[in-house]
Amino acid sequence: MAEPLILASSSIYKKMLLERLNISFTCESPNTNEQPLPNETPKSLAIRLAKEKALAVLATNPSAIVIGTDQVGELNGTIVGKPGNFDQARHQLAQQSGQTVYFHSAVSVVKTLASGEIANKSTINTTRVVFKQLSIIQIENYLHQEKPFDCAGSFKSEGFGISLFSSINSDDPTSLVGLPLISLYSMLEEYGLTASNNTN
Repeated sequence: MAEPLILASSSIYKKMLLERLNISFTCESPNTNEQPLPNETPKSLAIRLAKEKALAVLATNPSAIVIGTDQVGELNGTIVGKPGNFDQARHQLAQQSGQTVYFHSAVSVVKTLASGEIANKSTINTTRVVFKQLSIIQIENYLHQEKPFDCAGSFKSEGFGISLFSSINSDDPTSLVGLPLISLYSMLEEYGLTASNNTN
């Protein structure tokens, strides 16, 4: 019997994406500190947090396969994280107006081996986003509509946030939402977990 699969996230959008793979899973929120380390690069931060989230959930579900994810934005080499509130979101979008921002979406899949060691497969997918020139009125109207305060970059690309962009470039169309399914499915296959052997 295949190990249970857990998505270490409370995001409804990531849950909806994972459902596309037709693999049974449950969701559990990890309790992790998302603050960057000193001099940590955006890519390194995304990979580290994805792995830490997966390991946090694996610790209480040792017989499961756990998917951890994290997304970090990068503007001119600096980290763009989750704004947390309206004022910070307005500041982020004003900074991103007319700019090219890179969003690094990391995925880590972990499981406990028979030996007791923990196997980990991790990958990162980067999406290049070019923002339109945005007025403060446009920014505030958008923020009042979607309140994307828990989203890196202060937008929801799966919603009206798509209106903020001039272009998006990625080799995985689901990456900007935070769960690059192309790479994830390949990793799950390596663990022997596919739609054919793990459906209800």
